[in-house]
Amino acid sequence: MSQRKSHADTLSGDLFDSLPPAPQLTVPALLLELQSWTEAGWLRRLDLAFARFMAELDPSAAPELILASALVAHMEGRGHSCLVLADLLTEPHTLLNWPSDGLTALLQTLRQLASSTHDWLHALRASAVVTASAALDAMPPLVLLDGRLYLRRYFDYEQRVASQILARVGGADETADAATLRPLLDRLFGQSDTQDWQKIACALAARGRFSVITGGPGTGKTYTVARLLALLFANAAQQGAADRLRIALAAPTGKAAARLKQSIDKALAGLQQQLPGLALTELATRMGAARTLHALLGARPDTRKLQHHAGNPLDIDVLIVDEASMIHLEMMAALLDALQPHTTLILLGDKDQLASVEAGAVLGDLCREAEAAAYTPQTMQWIAAATGQQLDVQWQGHGSALAQHTAMLRVSRRFSGPIGELARAVNAGDASGALHILQAPNEGEIGWTNHARPTAVVNLALQGRDGAPGGYRSYLDVLNAGPTAHASHDEWARQILTAFDRMRVLCALRDGEWGVSGLNGAIEGALVERGWLRKRGEWYAGRPVMITRNDYATGVFNGDIGIALPAPGRNEALRVYFLEGDLVRSVLASRLADVETAFAMTVHKSQGSEFEHTVLALPDEGSQILTRELIYTGITRARLHFTLVSADARVFSAAVTHRTRRASGLEQALQRPH
Repeated sequence: MSQRKSHADTLSGDLFDSLPPAPQLTVPALLLELQSWTEAGWLRRLDLAFARFMAELDPSAAPELILASALVAHMEGRGHSCLVLADLLTEPHTLLNWPSDGLTALLQTLRQLASSTHDWLHALRASAVVTASAALDAMPPLVLLDGRLYLRRYFDYEQRVASQILARVGGADETADAATLRPLLDRLFGQSDTQDWQKIACALAARGRFSVITGGPGTGKTYTVARLLALLFANAAQQGAADRLRIALAAPTGKAAARLKQSIDKALAGLQQQLPGLALTELATRMGAARTLHALLGARPDTRKLQHHAGNPLDIDVLIVDEASMIHLEMMAALLDALQPHTTLILLGDKDQLASVEAGAVLGDLCREAEAAAYTPQTMQWIAAATGQQLDVQWQGHGSALAQHTAMLRVSRRFSGPIGELARAVNAGDASGALHILQAPNEGEIGWTNHARPTAVVNLALQGRDGAPGGYRSYLDVLNAGPTAHASHDEWARQILTAFDRMRVLCALRDGEWGVSGLNGAIEGALVERGWLRKRGEWYAGRPVMITRNDYATGVFNGDIGIALPAPGRNEALRVYFLEGDLVRSVLASRLADVETAFAMTVHKSQGSEFEHTVLALPDEGSQILTRELIYTGITRARLHFTLVSADARVFSAAVTHRTRRASGLEQALQRPH
């Protein structure tokens, strides 16, 4: 572990108490201090500008308000929807990924301000730029509620999400009758006394207008939702409304949307025999392609305005959204606003994966009670009537209204081997158990390279490892061989894209030699040196790229991955080819401005994807960025083989025991009476 990290961990209340007394701080002096923090890289320029703006709006503001303004803006940039004042005063070192000198400066500044949470609250409430009102029409730019300070915009998002969900789960207007569902569910899942969480999840999702189905990889989320679609379709057919049932599929990224559609189409085709009287293949066609959430809502370039909103809602009856862990707070608010009151929303996702890059941890907040499954006696009776299954008494409790519409799938049918064991150990925070699994014999499914240099990652990227052959050479062999006489150009492009997607290098960091930028350059350079790639400038045949910004003119979206290839019949023209399900589409390389090379990508960007062989590269020093959720997400991207590259086992162990913390009030807002 690095010395800097170790020292930062000591910056606690003991150090705060040991600092010498400091004079009372004035607002001008504080702004100068904040400017120095910005120049040191601890704060963003945006954070400083917001603090200055608050000082201009309220010339009589206390310095506590100015510091809190800078920090609440900074916290939003780090994924938090609010600043918890008690945490700022008692454990600031856990809030900020700052070096030790930055944390020392913060503690010194805090010592010059109010000493108690009560005094901080008084100083903030005294300002005209702060409101304590939960009313959405209150205008001040900052909101203070229950000891949490919000930027007005994010408070509004949180309140809208909570209000919409509570409206959907709080009523008694169940949309399906348990006795009607029972025979259909028995045909789809069979009859068994064994507790079947997939059947239970399907029943609960058909019960109302909002539900969450969560579970780890291999637990059958898309398997369950395909049967849910068949169930809803069959139920509508019994009411003579099947032709009018409008269903849409969506996901945060194009890759995840394509995978969702492909999986559901395949599952519906397999279900046709179980429900021969229903035109399930016709249903798959009628649903159309799964779309990104941005495309579904009609996002417009360079603006937050959307085509669909409360005044122009989506014309659909059922919306299924996969990879919901990636949905940030603003997007969830916009999505719920765009739904009609009768529309049923079903969210699918793994609550233990990384939260969204932008502010909020919506799925995590929605699933706080998922593992306990605290169903009321009334819900348990409804489940028994709909499924024929009596839940174990351990699941009976007094959970929230949302908990009655949440189901957690608990049996993984894919991750039963060493990768699954490793994922479960990491998810449980069992660092020693995870290390034992990494070191145990496993016939090549798991590898651990404790090499101190990034060249270990490059070697894996080029040709794989013992027990997990391949690497990027496999897609380059197809590229350099060229199209066969019997294959079309699109088929050749499909073979290249499929071969490339068999493996991926994932990074915890963006910058540095262990980050995306460093490893992309190192891998690219090694491939060129061996003659497997012929690089001529920025664009070259075989360059894998990731789209980094939505481009509605070309129809590509943030997170899409393609490969540059020569266009048929024109050797000089490069097009970037993308695989969308079984379809291949292409865009002229010269039209794509916002791209980056994608031999390596961040774990965040990998969500919604799977690879036969996943290589996870950790830096040689610890960081607040390295968390249990990041490691778990990286591991669960692997379908057949997983390789960890970590020079220091202590870095891995520290990450496994370090949970992501996202400050939010959504969980509390969802508990309020409806």
